[in-house]
Amino acid sequence: MSIDKDTARRVAHLARIRVASDDLEALAGELSHILGFMEQLNEVDIDGVDPMTSVTPMALPRRADVVTDGGYPDKILANAPDAREGFFAVPKVVE
Repeated sequence: MSIDKDTARRVAHLARIRVASDDLEALAGELSHILGFMEQLNEVDIDGVDPMTSVTPMALPRRADVVTDGGYPDKILANAPDAREGFFAVPKVVE
């Protein structure tokens, strides 16, 4: 697949990247190479290959889900501009 200068200009605009008109030809070439590589990857036969997240099977260590801090709501609410009945009070924003 080949990308022309107009398509490269549009891609740069959509990506919010300022590209000088002199550099559009180089950008179009680079984008064409990227798309060519993606087409080459699509030709790889992946039937029977399970999806994986890593090359080596491993599990992350897990920790117990235990509360290790807290139990002092008065200290936390002391800095609140408005607190009522043990909760932060905020102005109503939806009518």
